[in-house]
Amino acid sequence: MDLFLPESGLVIWMLIAFLIVFFILARAGWPMIMGAVEKRNTHIADSLLAAEEANNALAGIEQKRQETMAAAQAEQIKILKESQDLKTQLIEEAKTEARKEAEKIVADARLKIEKEQAEAMANIKNEVITLSVDIAEKLLQRELSDKTSQAAYIEQLLLNNNQPRIEA
Repeated sequence: MDLFLPESGLVIWMLIAFLIVFFILARAGWPMIMGAVEKRNTHIADSLLAAEEANNALAGIEQKRQETMAAAQAEQIKILKESQDLKTQLIEEAKTEARKEAEKIVADARLKIEKEQAEAMANIKNEVITLSVDIAEKLLQRELSDKTSQAAYIEQLLLNNNQPRIEA
């Protein structure tokens, strides 16, 4: 058991050595270790603060992106609506122009038809007058005493568009 019981001199020298090591560590070691621990704590706190700031900045950027996307979609809808309105307006203008052009063509055609109809009527009147004069001339040249032969001759002249022959 002597092994487990140290001598009193050994205990004193061990105590002195322990106090010297403790004093050296307390003067030089502990401040360095505590400084390193404090420096590490500060670095971790700064890193957490920087990470939080980065998250806030990222959230701000995300919000700005969403606002930009919303603005772009609104602009897209506005442009589509404007193009649709322009398309409708152009179609209406084209329809109006086509309607005006069609009305003009119809009016011109009516005028042309009326003019040609008037010319045809004038030609028919001239032809009737000419035929009437020819018939009257031929009737006068013929003998006026026979009424039945005059009626038959007039019918023959009217039915035949050929130039009537003068019978003496």
